[in-house]
Amino acid sequence: MSTTSLEPSRTDRVKAAGKLMLAWVALLWALEAVDHAMGHGLDAYGITPREPGELADVVPASFVHFGFGHLASNTVPLLVFGFLAALGGVRRFLAVAALIIVADGIGVWLISPPGSNTAGASGLVFGLFGYLVVRGFVDRRPLDIGVGLLIGAIWGGSILLGLSPANTGVSWQGHLIGLVAGVVAAFVFRRRRPAAITA
Repeated sequence: MSTTSLEPSRTDRVKAAGKLMLAWVALLWALEAVDHAMGHGLDAYGITPREPGELADVVPASFVHFGFGHLASNTVPLLVFGFLAALGGVRRFLAVAALIIVADGIGVWLISPPGSNTAGASGLVFGLFGYLVVRGFVDRRPLDIGVGLLIGAIWGGSILLGLSPANTGVSWQGHLIGLVAGVVAAFVFRRRRPAAITA
């Protein structure tokens, strides 16, 4: 009698992660093309703080951008961070992304300046950065620790700049909340270590 593992192979994980993030980014670009054709009509799905009706835009706001330049600035880090995070499993990634998006959206709704309109995937980008940097230490996986340190070395300066209140024109509040949500997600969705078998 023989058995086979039900765990997806490394190649399967790479393919699944790549397809997911390419589809995700393609959706964002398609939405921005629609937004452009509508005269930026989708910008209304951004979050205006502390207005009860705007809570419905907490999730949509992460998929809407204020122009192609805004989207382009988020595309590469979202592809890279999302791909690396999704290598740990698509379902786990989707749960992590959902937590970051919802927490970030609610946080923006609570603390952003009055009359502002906040949208874009940068909250998710900052969240995935925080998740990747912390994940390896939480899961005690040397390879993931190395990935996190590499990501921190390459993008750490840009992330710190995006957290500065002096950086006008961006939502440092959304960036900060996304980053914190990503760190929290690393703990919430940490890998459970198998229990030791004793005789």
